[in-house]
Parts: sequence; structure tokens; C-alpha cells
Amino acid sequence: MKFFVDTAEVSEIRELHDIGLLDGVTTNPSLIAKSGRDFKEVVKEICDLLPGLPVSAEVAATDYDGMMAEADVLAKIADNVVVKLPLTLAGLKACKALTGRGIKTNVTLCFSANQALLAAKVGATYISPFIGRIDDLNVDGMQLIQDIRIIYDNYGFETEILAASIRSANHVSDAALSGADVATIPPGVLKKLADHVLTDKGLDAFVKDWKSTGQSII
Repeated sequence: MKFFVDTAEVSEIRELHDIGLLDGVTTNPSLIAKSGRDFKEVVKEICDLLPGLPVSAEVAATDYDGMMAEADVLAKIADNVVVKLPLTLAGLKACKALTGRGIKTNVTLCFSANQALLAAKVGATYISPFIGRIDDLNVDGMQLIQDIRIIYDNYGFETEILAASIRSANHVSDAALSGADVATIPPGVLKKLADHVLTDKGLDAFVKDWKSTGQSII
């Protein structure tokens, strides 16, 4: 499974990239607003930090012409920009047009298998089902991932399933088990994937025992 980090904070992206955990980044208008910085400036900085890795930048327009105009601007920021579009009819039309021009797309705000099928039909690079928001409605978000996986495999669609709205470490492993190609994860949750109480306990014991030997490796 590929790991994308879901943030617009460059310092967090740099930290996780230096560890070697990142395969890409997703941003959205809410994350950009939280950063308090200029939208295009942030996207450019992230793209420069991760050359060759996909960086999703979302349009703000809701009509087809507006989306296409904004997509033109976004695509010119860097070669690794992925244009993020809402799963509406206008968004699907824009996705089809951009795909035809060789521009990668991420169709977002997916909440049903039918929506995911439409995104694949128009050639989306990524489809982003929102697991956490579905769970909030007392519906199993992982079942949606599984359903999309079956549909895509049935017909050989190349659109990658990008599990979004990840809320916990369990969401990540469950998405991997359900067949998601990618998980886009908040920085705090991504770091927690390394945590385990038995790892901490075992390391404490090893450190204590090593100190008791009075030795040094260096």
C-alpha cells in the first residue's frame, strides 16, 4: 500500500519524507486554510520537496468551466501536481477532459460504489472514498472499499483506490486488508502506526540490560 500524507504543513511533510514513509501528498481547501499560507505557494513548495511524487491540489470552482480554468493553473505549478476534483457531474466531465490531456486526477468526496464506478469510467487516476465520514453515519466505510475493489477488478479499471478520511491506525490496516491501493493519512495517525506498548516495553528492557553490561558499541 502507498502512503500519502494528508496535510498542507510543509514541516510535517518533510519530517515524514526524511523517514522514508511517503509516496505522495493530498491537500484540500480546508488544509490550506489551516496553514494560513498562499495556496499556490504551498503547493509549489510541496511539489519541489517531493519531486516525482503525486501532490493533490484541489480546485475551488464547482462548475465545469471554472474547474478547467483552475486546473490549467494548478497543472502548471509542477509536473507532479494531481488535480483534485469533486465527484459531481461537472467534476466528472472535467476529469474526462483532463485525463484526455494527460493530466492526473483525484476524484474526491466519494461515498458510494456507483460514484466510484463513474470516476473510473471517466479515467480518474485516483478515487477517494471517505471512510471516516461514512463511519460517522453508522455505515461501514471499509465495506465501500471492498465493494469498489471488486468492481474495479471485475472490469480491469486502472483507477487507484485512495482511502481518505482516515481517523485511526486501525483504519489504515483495515483499508490495506480491504484492497485499497493508497491511504492518505493525517501526520499524527501516520506516526502512530509505529507505536505498540510491547515494543516500548521490550525496548526499555533491552536498554536496561545493555546498560548493566557496562559496554559501549562505539
